[in-house]
Amino acid sequence: MDRFKTLKRIQVELSEDPEENGGDGEAAQANGGGGGGGGGEEERAAGDPGLFMGMKVRRRASIHRDCKGDYIGVPSDPYLTKILSKQGDKKVLFADKILKFTGSGKMKKRILVITDFAIYLVDPEADVLKRRIALAAVERLCLSKLSDNFFAIIIPTEYDCLMASTRKTEIVNVLVEVTKSTSDYELEVVFSNRFEYNAAADMVKEVEFEEVDGGIKTRIAKKESN
Repeated sequence: MDRFKTLKRIQVELSEDPEENGGDGEAAQANGGGGGGGGGEEERAAGDPGLFMGMKVRRRASIHRDCKGDYIGVPSDPYLTKILSKQGDKKVLFADKILKFTGSGKMKKRILVITDFAIYLVDPEADVLKRRIALAAVERLCLSKLSDNFFAIIIPTEYDCLMASTRKTEIVNVLVEVTKSTSDYELEVVFSNRFEYNAAADMVKEVEFEEVDGGIKTRIAKKESN
């Protein structure tokens, strides 16, 4: 079953790089469903209660969107059910299709599942669990102040995750709330139009966002060591 048939298209333009974008830098231009949004469709979330109040530009569709958590029907998916059962996780807080950026800059289709204990990343084409991240290992979330779909999960003891989702706001809120309810600390959320993340054990990348005419320009560049 193609779980990605309803995924909104994210248009990405990578810079010409002989090392397949794993070297000096990449540039991603996200428009429309990819998170660009026209100026008339964006507004400050000053009147919207919650985590994003006054912190970033949001689309009206994002502000008024209903949140239902499981968008792919985990209970009816035998493979996902088997994974969660094996790990002892029963409560699914969020599940949806996302795009994950690899260390080399490529985008991979993934299914993101969040439970009250962990984050799961599953390859939907091979039905393979690619990664399980304990919620306790997550230090902070990084995202821009603009209306794009990108967010990074920072895990100090491992390598970090840069992803894109049309439901980024819901994902961030779910992670903050579950962390608050299951531990004695509140997950930090950093809003900045430029942030770094560890794309691999020995590779740091910088993500920079810029508002341009017709959308948001996102540049992902490898940071060279001093």
